[in-house]
Amino acid sequence: MKKRSRGVAIIEFAFIVLVLVPLLLGTAEMGINMVSALQTIQLARDAGHMYARGVDFTQLGNDQILASIGSGIGMSATTGAGSGTALVILTQVKYVDSAACISYGLPTDLFGNPIGCTNLGQWVFAQRIVIGNTSMGTSNFGSPLTSGPNGVTIASNGTISQSDQITNSGDQATFSGINPYQVVSGVVSGLPSGQSLYIAEAEAQGFKMHPWASNPVSYSFGIF
Repeated sequence: MKKRSRGVAIIEFAFIVLVLVPLLLGTAEMGINMVSALQTIQLARDAGHMYARGVDFTQLGNDQILASIGSGIGMSATTGAGSGTALVILTQVKYVDSAACISYGLPTDLFGNPIGCTNLGQWVFAQRIVIGNTSMGTSNFGSPLTSGPNGVTIASNGTISQSDQITNSGDQATFSGINPYQVVSGVVSGLPSGQSLYIAEAEAQGFKMHPWASNPVSYSFGIF
């Protein structure tokens, strides 16, 4: 009986290893990508706080700060396809109401409503700055059109002219149901006229391990 039972423990251990090793690898992959997700959240939060307080990320020194904050997820201070493994998209948007149209100089009708205000009642882009690996993706809040008959001109510092904001439909932003400015029964709630929102989005490539995670990507955004 003893001779027949020799080697059984090795066979049992081999079967156990077939289960434990994939489980261990999968657990390690999940842990690494959880850390990556937390770092992505922190990057979006810090970038948004600084952006909303007027930090100009088109300046080299400032985008180096972002690269330092996101170093753990491969954030790069340069912009372009293949620049690191993370992306930060900073967006300033404004709500176009009647006061904004009139202040731009558009005429009004007999009831005081602006005439020719294409983006009346819409959120529009006032600035767009992209830092990092542009091949990671695009903003979930849309992007200003830069070509075609409604193409928007974006300056070197990311700003968009007031003319495009007021009269160019190609500058309209998408909020996917998020609308912090509303008028109910004639009562305005939310942001005052002319106020801006600052959106920071961060995206990063996670740790790849087949077959558990073939293309893990973490994403976070904040509105300030």
